[in-house]
Amino acid sequence: MARVLDPGALSARLILERPVETPDGQGGATVEYAALATLWARIEPVAARAEEAAGALRAAVTHRIWLRRRAGLAGGMRLRKGARLFVLKAFRDPDETGRYTLCDCEEIKP
Repeated sequence: MARVLDPGALSARLILERPVETPDGQGGATVEYAALATLWARIEPVAARAEEAAGALRAAVTHRIWLRRRAGLAGGMRLRKGARLFVLKAFRDPDETGRYTLCDCEEIKP
């Protein structure tokens, strides 16, 4: 059964950002982010877990973020809410009606 979302629940104001690579003059590139759009969304925390990487403990917090239907999303994009950053990991049309896009995101610390 499809999950019904009240459009009034889209109460978080987010900025959609895309990565932009700038050559650094030595054969590499610097990645910065450019704002594409400002969107209304609903943020639902999903899970938090601790991971060890290179001997350091890192916390990973995942969220589901609901948006009105949005074409043009791609991996590497992120959503910003103030100082909070959410990297898009996957996205889909949750009920195949073309009304919403449901994004699986991981919150990162800048």
